[in-house]
Amino acid sequence: MIFVTGGTGFIGSNIVAALNDRGRSDIVILDSLGCDSKWRNIAKRRFHDIITPDRIDAFLKDAPRADAVFHMGAISSTTASDGDEILRTNIQLSASLWNWCAARRTPLIYASSAATYGDGSAGFSDDSSQKALAQLRPLNLYGWSKHAFDRWALDRAAAGVAPPQWAGMKFFNVYGPNEAHKGDMQSLVAKNTAAVAAGETISLFKSHRDDYQDGQQLRDFVYVADCVAVMMWLFDHPDVSGLFNLGTGKARSFLDLTLAIGGALGKNVDVRYVDMPIAIRDRYQYFTQAQMEKLRDAGCDVKFHTLEEGVADYVLNYLTQPDPYR
Repeated sequence: MIFVTGGTGFIGSNIVAALNDRGRSDIVILDSLGCDSKWRNIAKRRFHDIITPDRIDAFLKDAPRADAVFHMGAISSTTASDGDEILRTNIQLSASLWNWCAARRTPLIYASSAATYGDGSAGFSDDSSQKALAQLRPLNLYGWSKHAFDRWALDRAAAGVAPPQWAGMKFFNVYGPNEAHKGDMQSLVAKNTAAVAAGETISLFKSHRDDYQDGQQLRDFVYVADCVAVMMWLFDHPDVSGLFNLGTGKARSFLDLTLAIGGALGKNVDVRYVDMPIAIRDRYQYFTQAQMEKLRDAGCDVKFHTLEEGVADYVLNYLTQPDPYR
């Protein structure tokens, strides 16, 4: 069996799809469907069972082991404010899965986040020394929870209590199919494709820093297919463990992203710039860019899509199709 937490969500459902493509249907999804259309993310998928959150503890108690656990389940909203819920979901559940995998000798690949880097003033190196990690200052509760678990996991690994393989993936700005259920947390590609196709004006944030022009705030946008390909590579290389960045290694602007949508659709894009809400100005990242040497030095040879390639695939093969789900 293979377990996928968050398997009905964005990245998790893409992992389930990739495992199906490999001929694996012995998949147990640990997640909730909720009351919206998230079920569509797995409507085409084959799996053995879905375990809802209230059943996870009992399920793990009886499960002898698994071929791997892909732990993508989390509260991922950067505006989340319920600290106790974040603690239970993003830290305590993750710790329970870590200990279960260590005891059952099961590989664990889990989702961390580039949100751990805060405003980026300490850089974007996936140096996993406690000295380096102590310099990071996440800007929100979500980022802090991921950072806290990374530090906990590294302490456990240093103490010799770890799964036989473990990999924490610091995802940068991921976009791609199966993110519709995320609402306001969807990528700008998902939010703006229909508007660009209709010739509507697209709003981007003004810059409130002198060193960045409007629309030129930079992010490391990475296509979900590439993220999943990296995790499949790790699954195939059980000798590789550690905390790794997962981005393209090349920052691009929000204007670039918007124009890539227009390029995919063959449309000119009309952009206007609006004030950034005051509530997020002091927590806004103007630049993120993954340092990817650590993953490459580990032997990962996955070729990433360029921004234009990834956006075109997403727009043309999903967002503009009658069925936009993978």
